[in-house]
Amino acid sequence: MSRRCELTGKGVMTGNNVSHAKNRTRRVFRPNLIDVTLMSETLEKAFKFRVAASALRTVDHRGGLDAFLAKANDADLSANALKVKKDINKANAAA
Repeated sequence: MSRRCELTGKGVMTGNNVSHAKNRTRRVFRPNLIDVTLMSETLEKAFKFRVAASALRTVDHRGGLDAFLAKANDADLSANALKVKKDINKANAAA
C-alpha cells in the first residue's frame, strides 16, 4: 500500500533535520493517512478510501464526496476514485 492520498495525491516528501549546530541529516515527511468510508449521496453507496486528514476536512467543507469529486483534478485521483467519479457523473447524466 503506497503512502499516497487517494483523493488529493498528497504523498511522501523529503527534507532535512537541522540541528542547533546546523548539522543536516535527511528525513521523511509522511502524510497523515486515515482509512475512511465515505458515502456517495448520488449512488447511495459507501466507498472505502485511504485519505489524508487535510483531504477529509476538504471533503466536509465542499459538501460531501460527490461535490469534492466534481471539482477534483483527474490527475490527482487514484484509479478507484476515478471510477467512483465516473459512476457519479453517469448517474447524474441519467437523472
